Amino acid sequence: MTDIHSDKILILDFGSQYTQLIGRRVRELGVYCEIWAYDNDIETIRSFKPKGIILSGGPSTVTEQHTPRPAAEIFDMGIPILGICYGLQCIAAMLGGDVSSSDKREYGHAEVNVCGSNPLIVETSQNVWMSHGDKVTALPPGFAVIAESANAPLCAIADESRNFYGVQFHPEVTHSEFGEQILSRFAHKICGCGKNWSASNIIQDCIESARAQVGTDHVILGLSGGVDSSVVAALLHEAIGEQLTCIFVDNGLLRKNEGDQVMETFAENMGVKVIRVDAEQRFLDELAGESDPEAKRKIIGRVFVEIFEEESKKIDDAKWLAQGTIYPDVIESAASKTGKAQVIKSHHNVGGLPEGMELKLLEPLRELFKDEVRRIGLELGLPAKMIHRHPFPGPGLGVRILGEVKKQYADVLREADAIFMDELYASGWYEKTSQAFAVFLPVKSVGVVGDNRSYDYVVALRAVETIDFMTATWAHIPYDILARISNRIINEVRGISRVTYDISGKPPATIEWE
Repeated sequence: MTDIHSDKILILDFGSQYTQLIGRRVRELGVYCEIWAYDNDIETIRSFKPKGIILSGGPSTVTEQHTPRPAAEIFDMGIPILGICYGLQCIAAMLGGDVSSSDKREYGHAEVNVCGSNPLIVETSQNVWMSHGDKVTALPPGFAVIAESANAPLCAIADESRNFYGVQFHPEVTHSEFGEQILSRFAHKICGCGKNWSASNIIQDCIESARAQVGTDHVILGLSGGVDSSVVAALLHEAIGEQLTCIFVDNGLLRKNEGDQVMETFAENMGVKVIRVDAEQRFLDELAGESDPEAKRKIIGRVFVEIFEEESKKIDDAKWLAQGTIYPDVIESAASKTGKAQVIKSHHNVGGLPEGMELKLLEPLRELFKDEVRRIGLELGLPAKMIHRHPFPGPGLGVRILGEVKKQYADVLREADAIFMDELYASGWYEKTSQAFAVFLPVKSVGVVGDNRSYDYVVALRAVETIDFMTATWAHIPYDILARISNRIINEVRGISRVTYDISGKPPATIEWE
């Protein structure tokens, strides 16, 4: 079997917003990599046995004292090192060069020209993406300039004898014209890594790892119908078959026909053992009278855990709990524990399971980015529509119904949302948007249905385009499509008298309404 971890690159993170993107780009080149905090000690780094190291960008400045630095011994490991933006400045400052604040900060597109020949950057001229306020002003001993820009004469530097390279721009972003080629040359040509990280190899590795870890024990999985849990279910079914039992809690807050679709995909077509728990009334009873968004989230999470615990106790030989934890979750949790980066979230996939369950944790996707999870899901035969679905919040429609959650509201919202999705798919706009959904507003508006006056509820439609979900712009869906969606919802969904379209960006608005 191919060892998918034999050729690997270590990325040391200095807090750049693009660090995870560097990791994704390297893996897209077929090379396994991991992202670690910059301050890991040298023995830990050596034990990883990387074939190369990438130093990420970051918000700090090397011109100040006590700013982030990697272990100085990495430069004695005899392996290639690539510094990006702040990483370049670290290399220059630590190896005897000079870095100073620039009179002119550089953010956005810039033209870079190559100086002579080198193994990293071969295109004579290229447009790149800059984001820096400092620049290298004097080369460290042994280094030469390999590229320059109008604002940064030492825009890219290299010590080819030691395979140390640094670039002031960001090759990992799509705005950099030949960024992929630069990262490929570093990973494949300079570091000598093969292309072992592929969907089929990942699947085989995950299957063998899961079998070795679990043995003959039984595994339970909370199946939500989302991408991550669905891929875990398919992967573990392939690995351990009848040793897997999935628990699907239908909380009555799913999209139209979603519960039936989950059962059809896994239980009927794939032969996965799935226990379906119809808990709609229990969730609605617990949510009755509550209108605070955070309180609703906590209620839904608590009730889910209670039901999951009750059902899991019925499976006598269960020893493992499988979760759809993916690599960004691991990175974010690690960052919050070290205190070296801003806390993004504390990751708990199932939501605070009681310690008394005494189940061991199985996380077969914990090394994968979201796009890799999608690729192996397709390779495992899951429907493309399921794999490429837009994000759906854990509390489901509970946070897309503003205020108190009632069955009447959920039923109305389900129908309106289904029409919205149908029309987006039919027009090709589902693939053009990153997230789209309907929101139920608990306010009534006067309307006219036929010759009669109506006084019914309002639905808002939300569709956004985004790359990283940190910022988003509202999707400019053509008016004729919006008009058709509105007409269908008002005509076909009893209880709706008005449809609005949300044109708020993020920031200042969030993507979800609650």
